[in-house]
Amino acid sequence: MKGIPILIVFFIIFLAASLLIPTPMFPGNILSSFVRNIEAEYKVWLNAVFNAAFYGVVLWLVFVAISQKFEREK
Repeated sequence: MKGIPILIVFFIIFLAASLLIPTPMFPGNILSSFVRNIEAEYKVWLNAVFNAAFYGVVLWLVFVAISQKFEREK
Protein backbone atom coordinates (compact mmCIF):
# COMPACT_ATOMS: atom_id res chain seq x y z
CA MET A 1 0.00 0.00 0.00
CA LYS A 2 1.08 3.49 -0.74
CA GLY A 3 2.26 5.67 2.10
CA ILE A 4 2.51 3.09 4.88
CA PRO A 5 5.57 4.86 6.36
CA ILE A 6 3.50 8.06 6.48
CA LEU A 7 0.72 6.22 8.33
CA ILE A 8 3.20 4.84 10.87
CA VAL A 9 4.76 8.26 11.45
CA PHE A 10 1.38 9.93 11.98
CA PHE A 11 0.32 7.12 14.32
CA ILE A 12 3.45 7.52 16.43
CA ILE A 13 3.14 11.31 16.54
CA PHE A 14 -0.48 11.22 17.70
CA LEU A 15 0.22 8.40 20.15
CA ALA A 16 2.97 10.46 21.77
CA ALA A 17 0.86 13.63 21.74
CA SER A 18 -2.11 11.86 23.32
CA LEU A 19 0.08 10.43 26.05
CA LEU A 20 1.87 13.71 26.76
CA ILE A 21 -1.12 16.07 26.68
CA PRO A 22 -3.18 15.65 29.85
CA THR A 23 -6.40 16.92 28.22
CA PRO A 24 -8.83 14.29 26.86
CA MET A 25 -9.05 14.42 23.08
CA PHE A 26 -11.85 13.34 20.75
CA PRO A 27 -12.57 10.48 19.79
CA GLY A 28 -10.44 8.58 22.27
CA ASN A 29 -12.12 10.01 25.34
CA ILE A 30 -15.56 8.97 24.07
CA LEU A 31 -14.50 5.50 23.00
CA SER A 32 -12.59 4.81 26.21
CA SER A 33 -15.60 5.95 28.28
CA PHE A 34 -17.59 3.05 26.81
CA VAL A 35 -15.15 0.60 28.38
CA ARG A 36 -16.10 0.02 32.01
CA ASN A 37 -14.08 -1.42 34.89
CA ILE A 38 -10.66 -0.54 33.51
CA GLU A 39 -7.79 0.93 35.48
CA ALA A 40 -6.93 4.59 34.90
CA GLU A 41 -3.49 3.79 33.46
CA TYR A 42 -4.95 1.44 30.86
CA LYS A 43 -7.66 3.97 30.04
CA VAL A 44 -4.98 6.56 29.23
CA TRP A 45 -3.26 4.12 26.88
CA LEU A 46 -6.55 3.06 25.29
CA ASN A 47 -7.45 6.71 24.73
CA ALA A 48 -4.05 7.38 23.16
CA VAL A 49 -4.25 4.37 20.82
CA PHE A 50 -7.78 5.31 19.67
CA ASN A 51 -6.66 8.89 18.99
CA ALA A 52 -3.52 7.79 17.19
CA ALA A 53 -5.42 5.36 14.99
CA PHE A 54 -8.18 7.86 14.16
CA TYR A 55 -6.00 10.87 13.40
CA GLY A 56 -3.27 8.78 11.78
CA VAL A 57 -5.74 7.24 9.31
CA VAL A 58 -7.39 10.62 8.59
CA LEU A 59 -4.07 12.30 7.80
CA TRP A 60 -2.90 9.28 5.81
CA LEU A 61 -6.04 9.46 3.66
CA VAL A 62 -5.41 13.16 3.08
CA PHE A 63 -1.83 12.36 2.07
CA VAL A 64 -2.95 9.64 -0.35
CA ALA A 65 -5.59 11.91 -1.91
CA ILE A 66 -3.14 14.77 -2.41
CA SER A 67 -0.43 12.50 -3.83
CA GLN A 68 -2.91 10.97 -6.30
CA LYS A 69 -3.94 14.44 -7.42
CA PHE A 70 -0.31 15.37 -8.10
CA GLU A 71 0.27 12.12 -10.00
CA ARG A 72 -2.75 12.76 -12.26
CA GLU A 73 -1.46 16.26 -13.07
CA LYS A 74 1.85 14.91 -14.42
